[in-house]
Amino acid sequence: MTNSQKHPLSIGDPIPFFELYDHDANIFSTKQYMNKPLVIFFYPKDHTPGCTAQACTFRDHEAEFAAAGAQVVGINNGSVKEHLTFVRKFSLNFPVLSDPNHSVRKSFGAPGLFFNRVADRITFVTDAQHRVAFIFKSLTKATHHVDQSLNFLQNLNP
Repeated sequence: MTNSQKHPLSIGDPIPFFELYDHDANIFSTKQYMNKPLVIFFYPKDHTPGCTAQACTFRDHEAEFAAAGAQVVGINNGSVKEHLTFVRKFSLNFPVLSDPNHSVRKSFGAPGLFFNRVADRITFVTDAQHRVAFIFKSLTKATHHVDQSLNFLQNLNP
């Protein structure tokens, strides 16, 4: 599925191919989205104030991400069942993926918290060939991930 964590991905690096279960227990595969930019955000935990604000802000700007041609994807180690509750409660309109062993997060070289047991908050924006084009990291500025990612994408296609 993924390789072990080596170094954090940098601008220009290809993202690792991955497949994970989404909140509906369907397989999400990056191969399904080739030729489409991805906005992949790793976040600590469903139903917490910062993570809820971040997810709802991505939800509220979904049309703008779609207009920019991008697919938004949220990932953390929560279970499919936990994610389904989160998606339904807040009417999220993008896949929320379960990465129970942090294998995908680690393959991105994305940092962890609490002895690497919880994802730190970091967003990767790829180009259509799934090379990293933009990275934004901030644990405390949860909604800024949306603004920064969207601004980057819109400036690519003014």
